[in-house]
Amino acid sequence: MKETYSTTGIIKLLQAKELSLLTLNDFSKLFNIDNRQTLYKKIARLEKAQIIQKLIKGKYRFLFQPADDFTLANFIYQPSYISLESALSFYGIITGFPYRITSISIKPTKLIEVGQKEYIYSQIEKSLFWGYTKLDNFLIAEKEKALLDYIYFGIKGLRNLSFDEMDFSEIDKNKLTGYTKKINNRRVTKVIKSIS
Repeated sequence: MKETYSTTGIIKLLQAKELSLLTLNDFSKLFNIDNRQTLYKKIARLEKAQIIQKLIKGKYRFLFQPADDFTLANFIYQPSYISLESALSFYGIITGFPYRITSISIKPTKLIEVGQKEYIYSQIEKSLFWGYTKLDNFLIAEKEKALLDYIYFGIKGLRNLSFDEMDFSEIDKNKLTGYTKKINNRRVTKVIKSIS
């Protein structure tokens, strides 16, 4: 016989597993619910009780176990990694923190609103989807790749390129040169030469 979970039981199990973000399939496996109708009813009850919050179709946040913005950004739209202004701000290359959480994806460009926050995903060719690392629970561009992504979208007219307020002291010049060659874009190379 399948175990049925009370609301308290669900909270305890999610807390014990330290889960903050879940998909429909995660719920199905965790609580042994194969019937989709039953699953949707259970989820609707949890939403109404403000235990979980729907982020987008099929993806939820467990409200008793908060997730940071960057982890949330990775989870909502996959595959993606934090880059552009958000990564440049994270590394202290630009001052201030942008209102939007900016990511790169190979999927179509998309803006997703969750609560009061905007998550923007800029599409890049598959051949340029690299140069990121895992920190804590999220993927983020390395400093040099975040800068190159910013320049790349700038020369496409999708970013307002401005380097006046940027601090390049933490940028690894050799890595930047190597990554610039790998991108193999004449206009990107020209911009990099003008700022380094």
